[in-house]
Amino acid sequence: MSRIGRKPIPIPDQVKVEISGGSVSVVGPKGSLSLRLHPSMTIRSEDRQLYCVRPSDNKLHRSLHGLTRTLVANMIEGVTKGFEKKLEMIGVGYRASLQGRNLTLMLGYSHPIIFPLPDGIKVGVESQNLLTISGADKQQVGEVAAKIRGLRPPEPYKGKGVKYSTERIRRKAGKTGA
Repeated sequence: MSRIGRKPIPIPDQVKVEISGGSVSVVGPKGSLSLRLHPSMTIRSEDRQLYCVRPSDNKLHRSLHGLTRTLVANMIEGVTKGFEKKLEMIGVGYRASLQGRNLTLMLGYSHPIIFPLPDGIKVGVESQNLLTISGADKQQVGEVAAKIRGLRPPEPYKGKGVKYSTERIRRKAGKTGA
């Protein structure tokens, strides 16, 4: 049996969870999220805790058991604490600025890149080359960070590009081998 799927999900006091039909809605201080469940999975609520229940022990239900529990737990964590990713821009002239709901990036191209921010995502420009992407939805925060990183991924020779702050770039020797 799935060890992760069996763990109960505690519901904090400031969070309101609504289970209706095949969906779960979570409302908290940082926002509201909803998830459409797989038709065979069910969520049960007892004494401020949620339990994920699977109908049988076949392979599909076992794999969905832990996934469903993790998705619901991430929703609850997102509306209470939120999620964030930090990006660093390394390179001469690389910088970012925020203008309304648009992020303007100078990444060494001949033109600035204007990146429109989706709803539910906040970007903080700490210095000209440090970005903090935050929001309640873990998947959306990661997707926006990956799209911004994809505009100029870090290269292994000089290390220039956009990288996660925790990422380590494996450096290569150039042609001279020095």
